[in-house]
Amino acid sequence: MNNVLLIDFGSTYTKVTAVDIHTEKILGTARAFTTIKTDINEGLNNALAILESKIGRIEYSSKFACSSAAGGLKMVVIGVVPELTVEAAKRTALSAGAKVVGVYAYELADNEVNEIANLKPDIILLTGGTDGGNKNIILHNAEVLASIEVDFPVVVAGNKSVAEKVADILKSAGKDVRVCQNVMPEFNKLNIEPARKVIRDVFLERIIRAKGLTKVQMLIEGILMPTPSAVLKAVQTLSTGYGNEKGIGELIAVDVGGATTDVYSISEGKPSRSGVIIKGLPEPFAKRTVEGDLGVRYSADFIAEAAGMDKVSESSGLTLEEVRNCLDKIRSNPEILPEADNKIGMLDLGLSKIAVKEAVKRHTGIIESSYTPMGLTYVQRGKDLTGIRKVIGTGGPVINSLQPGEIMKGILFDEGEPEVLRPAKADFFIDRKYILSAMGLLSEKYPEIAIRIMKKELEMI
Repeated sequence: MNNVLLIDFGSTYTKVTAVDIHTEKILGTARAFTTIKTDINEGLNNALAILESKIGRIEYSSKFACSSAAGGLKMVVIGVVPELTVEAAKRTALSAGAKVVGVYAYELADNEVNEIANLKPDIILLTGGTDGGNKNIILHNAEVLASIEVDFPVVVAGNKSVAEKVADILKSAGKDVRVCQNVMPEFNKLNIEPARKVIRDVFLERIIRAKGLTKVQMLIEGILMPTPSAVLKAVQTLSTGYGNEKGIGELIAVDVGGATTDVYSISEGKPSRSGVIIKGLPEPFAKRTVEGDLGVRYSADFIAEAAGMDKVSESSGLTLEEVRNCLDKIRSNPEILPEADNKIGMLDLGLSKIAVKEAVKRHTGIIESSYTPMGLTYVQRGKDLTGIRKVIGTGGPVINSLQPGEIMKGILFDEGEPEVLRPAKADFFIDRKYILSAMGLLSEKYPEIAIRIMKKELEMI
């Protein structure tokens, strides 16, 4: 058997993709509503039934899955200085495919302790201090976390001088503790990979069980990673290549959803012009950001409020009254599809255009002028993405849009915001069959095949 089944347990839909490894072809895809509240197997079986109706009944040699069901991987990150260890912790969590639900700096206050308890995170990432640096704050925060009676695992990735002492404090309170290398061992030096690996291990060992996903473990080889991690894996593999299969070079991917818009960049992001000084933390080559206020369903009101109703009206081609009516419909029925109401489709287009433009702006670096005793200098913060020439769009609002190119234009350089280092020009590709998460899974075992399939299946527009 050469057939592999790839499953994505999404928060709304369970998506299945069948791949023939021998011919390197996608045999078919299907989706059904995720049934996490009852038995997750129901949604999976429904999706498989739809797939079988398309391609017939086939046997699979391997079955792999990723998951963002039941809220995905919810994490709280704690550090010392917001611009340093806190930011490093946040980047680590995002690169591991997490949804960061809380960010805390310095010594935890009483009200913050209550917040963390109420958030009920799946994992806490506790950082603080460079190696040999500040010890007191991470020790204080360990004592505070130990007092919280909510069950959560803690990944300790701070000052190595006290890491074991921190772990002992938490273990004595019955917490599941994992210690790894510091996310910032030296000032302005990132070390993300060790913590990311540990987070993934915890996800596989504990989180799957906690979210009721063990019911499917008997049917598949395993849930390998959170869905955003699978997408990041796919675009990074496509960008860099593997073995004898060349990658397509630096790229940006944007995933527009109902609740969030995720942006991925695979790029060094170094200055494209000479004489520019870089400030701030070093940027990871493979970077992911998540904008929780930029989704076209659950976050539609946030977009409308931030951008203004006039902007939404202009972007969608709807009157102000039509925008208000559509927002009311989304509010009462967030699962409504554009096919059910053409005006909903027009609103989706308008909201998606705004979401993509703003999400990429937040992801992208900026350049500022600064006067010094040496004269005028330019300072870059974040990634310079002006040279990227390939952009991938995914997510329902993009894939199903009649005008995906209009949505993707928001990624490009805007003369009204010359400081934002967006791509000057780019070719747009659409993940029409929604395969990126599946290809991230496939690339764990068959990276070269995954690259070749993506090269064939991603549709240039």
